Amino acid sequence: MIKLGLVKVRGRSMEPGLHAGDRLLVVRGIPPLLGRPHVVRLPPDDDGARRPLAIKRVTGRDPADPTRYWVERDNPRTGVDSWQVGSLAKEDIRAAMLFRLPGIPRVAPYVSKGIANGLQQASRLTRRG
Repeated sequence: MIKLGLVKVRGRSMEPGLHAGDRLLVVRGIPPLLGRPHVVRLPPDDDGARRPLAIKRVTGRDPADPTRYWVERDNPRTGVDSWQVGSLAKEDIRAAMLFRLPGIPRVAPYVSKGIANGLQQASRLTRRG
């Protein structure tokens, strides 16, 4: 059965295309779409702890086992992908991203923190005086 859902991006592994806080419309129940980001279940970490669901780009089938898929992050400096954990079974590819939902425009974190700090300081000044 095909189902639509909403997910929120966490982390930086899919930058520059997707950023923490982005909201995505995803579809479940369809085959993986090569070249598109998907919600995936990565294998447990080295200590056996379950990893959270992640957004990764499905880049192709595993040449050694065409029933499995290779997934990659867009940001080479952070995150985990098939280069670290190997290919994923089809059932570990949970949903395909259709598109990023428009919303609050992206603002660099240092700018939004600066705005928040400025508002806090302004609030303190108005309470004092």
